[in-house]
Amino acid sequence: MPELPDIQIYIEALDRFVVGETIEKIRISGISLLGSYDPPIDEANGKKVLGLRRIGKRIVFELEGDLFLVLHLMISGRIRWKAKGVTIPKKVGLAAFDFAEGSILLTEQSTKKRATLHLVRGEEALADHDRGGLEVLEAPPDEFADQLLEARHTVKRALTDQRLFSGIGNAYSDEILHRAKMSPFKLTGQMSRDEALTVQSAVVEVLTEWTDRLRDELGDGFPDKVTAFHDEMAVHGKFKQQCPVCGSPVQRIVYASSNDLNYCPGCQTGGKILADRSLSRILKDDWPKTLEDLE
Repeated sequence: MPELPDIQIYIEALDRFVVGETIEKIRISGISLLGSYDPPIDEANGKKVLGLRRIGKRIVFELEGDLFLVLHLMISGRIRWKAKGVTIPKKVGLAAFDFAEGSILLTEQSTKKRATLHLVRGEEALADHDRGGLEVLEAPPDEFADQLLEARHTVKRALTDQRLFSGIGNAYSDEILHRAKMSPFKLTGQMSRDEALTVQSAVVEVLTEWTDRLRDELGDGFPDKVTAFHDEMAVHGKFKQQCPVCGSPVQRIVYASSNDLNYCPGCQTGGKILADRSLSRILKDDWPKTLEDLE
């Protein structure tokens, strides 16, 4: 799922390509995409794009007439800049936004179509799409720490809860907790303020570094290959590979059909292997509990 750095790069590219331009027509292929019907999506046709903004993991197009297009890409949704009038692919295509100089193509590489597009009128209606989480790159450190300490979750769950913190998902939370040298299963209610501030510092460092990295890699182009997996990441998607800090093999816990948790036992859990809910039940006494057991 595109997260804060990815959404920011999308917005910067869209700003270059479509701000000041008029939407000639929105073509919808996947009817499940539409999350609202009043006002009708056709009302966006002929409207100029005045600006863009991010709400959590959503991309918002600010249009003339106090209208807002709210796009949530979910896990597999992606947008690309194509030649005007591009044909929407049958299996993965959801929609196209046609402009004078080209088209935004919206696709979703999944059999379960979860991406959503809403057209709303007015700031009050737009606010309904805000889950309320702190803007983590803007919030003062102590405000972030207060929010984290009051969460009553594991720290991994707290960071990815959009009601608490805006824009962080599965991939970057893995990287953040590795940077903070903290177990993803650490309970926020048992954390010290210093530990919470360490997480806050890691959040700012990781999200800023990756936004800058993605921006530099893209240049003036359009982000056509947004992914949650990067060679330069420390632990996310690096199961069994060596941690770049301590050399320990990265471990993984699969806890949902589309999510997993990646961590370094050497850096984050004092060498302890965290129990996988499914495999540990099957293996029982054979389930490795420390780095030494893996050897």
